[in-house]
Amino acid sequence: MKITLTEFVTLDGVSQGPGSPDEDTTDGFTRGGWLVPYLDETFVRRTSEWLDLADGLLLGRRTYEAFARDWPEITDPADPFTERMNALPKYVVTNTLTEGTWHPTTVLTGDPVVTVAELKARPGRELQIHGSARLGDALLSAGLIDTLRLAVAPTVLRTGRRLLTGADGGASGLRLVRHDATPNGLLLLEYAAAGQAPRAHYEGVTAFM
Repeated sequence: MKITLTEFVTLDGVSQGPGSPDEDTTDGFTRGGWLVPYLDETFVRRTSEWLDLADGLLLGRRTYEAFARDWPEITDPADPFTERMNALPKYVVTNTLTEGTWHPTTVLTGDPVVTVAELKARPGRELQIHGSARLGDALLSAGLIDTLRLAVAPTVLRTGRRLLTGADGGASGLRLVRHDATPNGLLLLEYAAAGQAPRAHYEGVTAFM
C-alpha cells in the first residue's frame, strides 16, 4: 500500500485544532477552528475524492481517540465522510492502548517505523494518515510517506503547534503533482515524495539577481 499524509495547515505552518475551538487546546491553544470559515463545496469534493482512495486509516493515539469519540456520533445521513470513516479499517500506532473502541481497529505496538513498514508492504491502495502530525512527520523522515496532501488556509495564527517540525533525520524532497484553489481561498496541494531534498548549488545564481 501507499501511505498518504493529509494535513490542514495555516500559512504560518500551524496544524493544531483546525476544526473547532475545543478540538485541541494543548499548551493553552485558543485559536482552534481556523479552517471552518474557508470550507466550501470545492474543498468537500476534493477531500472526498482523496478519501475514496483509502483502504485504511493510520492514526496516532491522540488523533485516534479524538476520532473514535467524535465520528461515531455523527448521524447526519447527508454527511459525505461519516459512513466511510466509520467503516474503514483503522490502524492506531501506540504503546499505551491495548485495544481500540472504533471498530474495526488494529493496534500497532513497538517501533512505529518497523510496524508501519510491515503494514505498507501489504497489497492495497492507500493507507491514509489524517491529522496525527507527529506520526506523519516521523514516517516522512523515515521515507515511508508516498504522498503529502495539504489544505492551506489563508490565515496566520502566530501561535500553535507547527507541522513537520519534530522528527530527526535528513531533509525530505517533495514534487508537486497537483494544485487547486477553492473559491474561499484554500490551496489544495498534492506532493509526491522525492527522496532527500536536493542540495543547493550557487553557480550562476548571480545571473538571476
